[in-house]
Amino acid sequence: MSNPFHNAQIAPPELLTVRDWLRYAMSRFGHAGLAHGQGFLDPFDEAVYLICHTLALPSERLEAFLGAALTADEARSLAWVIEQRTEQRMPSAYITGKAWLGDFGFRVDRRVLIPRSFIAELLRDDEVQPAPWLAEPDSVDSVLDLCTGSACLAVVAAHVYLNAHVDAADISADALEVAALNIADYGLEPRIELLHGDLFAPLAGRRYDRILCNPPYVDALAMGELPEEFRHEPALALAAGDDGMDAVRRILREAPEHLEPGGWLLVEVGERREIVEALWPDLDLIWPLTSAGDGVVFAVSAQTLAAARAAGQV
Repeated sequence: MSNPFHNAQIAPPELLTVRDWLRYAMSRFGHAGLAHGQGFLDPFDEAVYLICHTLALPSERLEAFLGAALTADEARSLAWVIEQRTEQRMPSAYITGKAWLGDFGFRVDRRVLIPRSFIAELLRDDEVQPAPWLAEPDSVDSVLDLCTGSACLAVVAAHVYLNAHVDAADISADALEVAALNIADYGLEPRIELLHGDLFAPLAGRRYDRILCNPPYVDALAMGELPEEFRHEPALALAAGDDGMDAVRRILREAPEHLEPGGWLLVEVGERREIVEALWPDLDLIWPLTSAGDGVVFAVSAQTLAAARAAGQV
């Protein structure tokens, strides 16, 4: 994102040090009543991130630089960044062009949803008692990241399932342009294939050992009440009908045709466990624990899902 204020005298002259600017950012954030949740849950962490990114400082060692004075150009750049975040309500990831999912960094802009999927947490190895979708990861040959967006889950999956070919599908051609950049950044072009289409439409005949999906799941009421920050993200990646389950209905109905025997489907639904269980009361779903609780992602085996479809339950 270009800096139109780079040559303008907008930086408050009283702010001299990094500490001054951190305090100023926090005050502006507080007065503006910003909404968080697009990669940051804490306004302090978000302020530290924006300052460190703008000044090219290591956030884990920020304390060593708190007393350092800024140049005039640095002060103008920080003033612009804080203005974008508070007055334009621009998410930090779009300001910096970078977002993180665990240890993985990704390029982002307004063509893609900002990475924040809890599925990434569920792909971390647990040596004591691995989840069934992590058992024998080297034996997994094929993975699908459905609704891939920035390809964040596809990249994470490629690092977990080291022998797998990964397909990454999305309805948005614009999103796939960003996904291609991220895949290239990690040198994963030989292993990750991008496919353009609506959910499973471009995947006829393809089957997978694992299907991962962070689909749209925001209902119509919530879409109308979204904070301004979230309105900068593509609505196509958020809106999912009156009850937020339009995409999930199709995924559960069509996934059996694309899962290998012994395969697993993981779907993020954003704290909508009660809705999912009310719609599919007879479907045997696993709700693994994430940092947001046990109501945001469900897992279901290929065998269970096939049986449910045969019984008319999905």
